[in-house]
Amino acid sequence: MIRRVLGGLLVLGLAAVCAILEVFYLPLRAGTVLLPLSVVAAVAGNVAFTRAMYEVAGSVWAALLPGAVWLAVIGRAAIARPEGDLLITDGGASTATAVVNLAFLLLGSLAAAFAMATLRQAERTQGTPATLDAYHSSPEGTDIPGQPPDTAGKT
Repeated sequence: MIRRVLGGLLVLGLAAVCAILEVFYLPLRAGTVLLPLSVVAAVAGNVAFTRAMYEVAGSVWAALLPGAVWLAVIGRAAIARPEGDLLITDGGASTATAVVNLAFLLLGSLAAAFAMATLRQAERTQGTPATLDAYHSSPEGTDIPGQPPDTAGKT
């Protein structure tokens, strides 16, 4: 139990740090060319942290937390401080900045949602319940406790 909690806190801390770094690297440029490195990091990070949290905690509900932390950091970065500082802008006169910022918000959110959807799908199709496994592996004519007797075709 302690291991799960500490592992979960570690995953959440790393997710928060990565989200902060992604915000600061949004305006990254090589000369005059805007590099969308933060968009790639947001997509990869949200998928990786969601799956890591699921592996550590073993719960789909806990796997929601890295995406929630990412959204909280991004949401706070998009609100101007009283001094006027703003980390995620609307791009101003630059269309490229606006497109990268919008792609960052949209694709990062979709990546977290996609990771959750794949976890839910994997959880549904992960295997059959133990009683069904025992029923299918039992010899013909034996009754499994808790299962209805095989009466098909018998009168």
